[in-house]
Amino acid sequence: MTEKYTALYEAHKQLGASFTDFGGWQMPLKYSSELAEHKAVRSAAGLFDLSHMGEVEVSGPDAGAFLDYALVGRLSAVKPGRAKYSLITTTDGGIIDDLISYRLAEDSFLVVPNAGNADTVAAELAARAEGFDVTVTNVSTETSLVAVQGPAAEAILLELVPETQHEAVTGMKYYAADTVDVTAGERTLNLLVARTGYTGEDGFEIYVPNDDAAALWDALLAAGADSGLIPAGLACRDSLRLEAGMPLYGNELTLATDPYAAGLGPVVALSKEGDFVGRTALEARKETGPARKLVGLKGSGRRSARSSYPVLKDGETIGEVTSGAPSPTLGFPIALAYVDAAYTEPGTLLDVDLRGKPEQFEVVGLPFYKREKR
Repeated sequence: MTEKYTALYEAHKQLGASFTDFGGWQMPLKYSSELAEHKAVRSAAGLFDLSHMGEVEVSGPDAGAFLDYALVGRLSAVKPGRAKYSLITTTDGGIIDDLISYRLAEDSFLVVPNAGNADTVAAELAARAEGFDVTVTNVSTETSLVAVQGPAAEAILLELVPETQHEAVTGMKYYAADTVDVTAGERTLNLLVARTGYTGEDGFEIYVPNDDAAALWDALLAAGADSGLIPAGLACRDSLRLEAGMPLYGNELTLATDPYAAGLGPVVALSKEGDFVGRTALEARKETGPARKLVGLKGSGRRSARSSYPVLKDGETIGEVTSGAPSPTLGFPIALAYVDAAYTEPGTLLDVDLRGKPEQFEVVGLPFYKREKR
């Protein structure tokens, strides 16, 4: 596979980033300390390059009706300027990807799939568009995505936004988006800014043409210098999303999992009119219920569970860990795991086989960490 590089790759190199392959992209894993980056996002702010994510435009008179058919949610009910988390599944209910869709206008949406699935989702949407008056355009290769996440995110972004548009930022609700003027170097850019994120903190994701990404990145770093903003890599992004109980495609979500097992049943709008891809299979899966369900696990010791480690009850394997790590914020090991449905009640004590040594974990409700609302 040919390695891919974001428009900010050179900026990351200059900042001393360590890189890792993610979905075919060379992405910054960390810049100095992943622990410091994690704590900065929880206490101040972190700046992320998310340009490996996909962007697919869906436009035309049937855009809402088409996405109702292509995805499991009711996208036609989303108001312009708002966003919705949804899933795209196979006809048998397996999860192809989880994604966010922004309704930019009555006849225009931006669908954002995960990095490794961007081309797959774009192709699948194009195939499902037959019979609908819509145009599906994959603009992933020409679009960069920068995110500022943390308690100071709003104040930092306001440094780059003219006062006449401050209310557009301060009044922006969670899972909402708007076009805002952002000063980046000597230019003022009119950019799509969304109050969304993958860290459990307040923050913004900013969509920018590749040619302007470096200027925006530098402007945000400068604007946040006195607020504790630092660049943050994928390592802390993973520990942040795990604390927030957010699933990662390839770990908690795969073609072999369905929304009900993953705890995403409410995302599936079986009440919407008309057919959608996967409806029949998902109705059947809801009726029978999943054999295993995704749960949160809290460790009682210091050792962490890791992906693929067996989960045990009385020495018998009853599940498998999908993600696990020590929680920098909470101070104890946490994990996500699929376990047999009989053992999913919070308070249930289970063991995880940590390389041959059982370690006790307790089933707990998700998320592990929840920020205080402003």
